[in-house]
Amino acid sequence: MNKWLSSSAMVVALIVSQSAMAASKPTIVLVHGAFAESASWDGVAAKLVKDGYPVVAVANPLRGLKYDSDYVSAVLKSIDGPVVLVGHSYGGSVITDVAIEGTNVKSLVFVAGLAPDNGESAGSLGKKFPTGTLGDALAPPVVQPDGKHDLYILQSKFWKQFAADVPEQQAELMGAEQRPVTAEALNDPSGDPSWHKLPSHFIYGTADKNIPTDLHEFMAKRAGAKETVGVKGASHVVMISHPDLVSAMIERAAADK
Repeated sequence: MNKWLSSSAMVVALIVSQSAMAASKPTIVLVHGAFAESASWDGVAAKLVKDGYPVVAVANPLRGLKYDSDYVSAVLKSIDGPVVLVGHSYGGSVITDVAIEGTNVKSLVFVAGLAPDNGESAGSLGKKFPTGTLGDALAPPVVQPDGKHDLYILQSKFWKQFAADVPEQQAELMGAEQRPVTAEALNDPSGDPSWHKLPSHFIYGTADKNIPTDLHEFMAKRAGAKETVGVKGASHVVMISHPDLVSAMIERAAADK
């Protein structure tokens, strides 16, 4: 009986210790981008959870910049304690546009992410550095009942365009399961950027075909990023091909004061 009580006490102590560890760390909120979904964060989330961080991978609606950023803002307001907000691709536009007032966001991480300034959109940023090849890889738009236009990457081009550094079979599944973004969302202008107010970190792949390297470097420099990492040879889905590098940056951002 005493042995059982001793074992039980150890289990309780371990649970309390783990809970205290999680409570002492910020929650990591992961926002996926266009043509992706929450599972694109699997490798990163697994590492963060293992290291004791609470993680929320938001299901970004991809319907319009204001709609999407309002949705993420509502999620942020439901979280107690400090938050590190992470955005991939168009998800970077969303975390740029969130209303951080009334939230506990302490730091931003852009993972191959867009960081528009006031009045800029994903589309207008692309025109500043017109070397990306996404436009040629898109399927004809699918018109929705509300008149908006859903965009998909052609499945035959998905691997080379979006995820060239992951195995082809995995990329085929990603292409089949991609979630569309509206064309309107990619052209919605941003408001007052969160990166004007918060420390930011940038990581991207040097072989990104959606967002050119020059644009990544321009946005990071303009935001006054605390650190900028270009992963040699990585594609647009650097969080899938290099989850350890991305999670390590997020954990560094978690230490921001």
